[in-house]
Amino acid sequence: MRPTGRFTDQKKTDAIVIGSGPNGLAAGITLARAGRSVTVYEAEKTIGGGARSACLTLPGFIHDVCSSVHPLAVASSFMQSLPLKDLGVSWVYPEAALAHPFDDGTAIIISHSLEQTAARFGPDQQAVQELFTPFVNSWQHLSSDILRPAHLPRHPWNLARFGWNAITSAAGMAKRKFRTDKARAVFAGMAAHSVMTLDSPGSSAFGIVLWTMCHTVGWPFALGGSQAISDGLASYLQTLGGEIVTDARVTSLDDLPKTSAVLCDLTPLQFFNIAGNRISNGHQRKFKNYAYGPGVFKIDWSLDAPIPWNATECRKAGTVHLGGSLQEIIESEKLAWSKSPSERPFVLVTQPSLFDTTRAPSGKHTAWGYCHVPHGSDEDFVERIESQVQRFASGFTRHILSRAVMSPKNLEQHNANLVGGDISGGAMHLRRLVFESTRLAYTTGIDRVFLCSSSTPPGPGVHGLCGYYAAQLANEKCFQNAKGPTSKIVRS
Repeated sequence: MRPTGRFTDQKKTDAIVIGSGPNGLAAGITLARAGRSVTVYEAEKTIGGGARSACLTLPGFIHDVCSSVHPLAVASSFMQSLPLKDLGVSWVYPEAALAHPFDDGTAIIISHSLEQTAARFGPDQQAVQELFTPFVNSWQHLSSDILRPAHLPRHPWNLARFGWNAITSAAGMAKRKFRTDKARAVFAGMAAHSVMTLDSPGSSAFGIVLWTMCHTVGWPFALGGSQAISDGLASYLQTLGGEIVTDARVTSLDDLPKTSAVLCDLTPLQFFNIAGNRISNGHQRKFKNYAYGPGVFKIDWSLDAPIPWNATECRKAGTVHLGGSLQEIIESEKLAWSKSPSERPFVLVTQPSLFDTTRAPSGKHTAWGYCHVPHGSDEDFVERIESQVQRFASGFTRHILSRAVMSPKNLEQHNANLVGGDISGGAMHLRRLVFESTRLAYTTGIDRVFLCSSSTPPGPGVHGLCGYYAAQLANEKCFQNAKGPTSKIVRS
């Protein structure tokens, strides 16, 4: 990787990629596999976008700056096509993917076995098994259809069964499928990853998919931190002849060297800012008025001991959901879309050092927690987040050695794709999930210029598939008559 802020002295390359997040690197790899020369320009001094790690608090404590748990990376057909182990990427699997504690001092954990998990729900044991068994059994076929742009389904019956359940709201699904408050709360916590209001149509899709993935691919960490994923992708691109230039912020498409294709790992508003008047009036409105969703307020902690959960089962889980009841989670997620955020926000906690000893000095630990907040909010949520942890882990704050706080503004400064702290690449709603999930989502209205960020299908997550599919389209559109081993593109 060569740091420079200049573009005029760069040699001509077949394709330029703006941004070195997982999608930008995936786009570069896909084109390089097809025999194209590729240069990736990264605005920051380090690569990775949403998959970076750093010592944010104290020396020796390695924190994931944004993404930390990676079920979609394991499920991704693009990632599966790479020699990840040879590239230094190894997965660490907690004993349980998830824990959801309650105010009575108990918790329910979601482990790999669906049967064992269902048994923990008592009166809802049969309901859990009946809902998730079909999706677990058909996961390989189902995932091949949902983790791609809209298309004629390869497995229409599996997709139709999923769609029938996924189209409903998470709140409605929880109340209809489950009798107990605890089962309803656990499903709501899963669905809250969507950053949608839980009474929105389509919000149940996230609950179904994420719960199913607990029993199929798991919810692993990357050994040593999420940076290992980005470093592995970058290394592979370089073995294919690709070049990565860091500290090279692109402020205008006009500044780029001549090339046959440009792929932008940027959200629409950022793209509008660098494309200027090259965009037609119709597309200008599309990009300029693109809707973003709530932001995130995140805290990283260095600790002198593991989080002292009141329910000890929580120590078995890599991720812990803190929201108590269904109604509390519904209210918290609804307020994140307003100007009056919740006093008791739904908090997502990860605790990687329980399972990966490389993350902290011996006997010490790392953890992070975040909640959804209004877009661009400048309120301080430290006390509210830590109060929620303390609620389910008495004495937690006594174990904090240091903390690093990232508000929505801080997150956007770290990674410009996180506009207003939005980690989803735009507002999550049914229209985006269904009607905008097509190959057209990668086009910009400018010839040979494409989007490949998480704002495009199949959406957010460290899976590289947005970059992969955008690069496939770019290869078809821009290099149809070029000589090169196009058959090297790995088909999903």
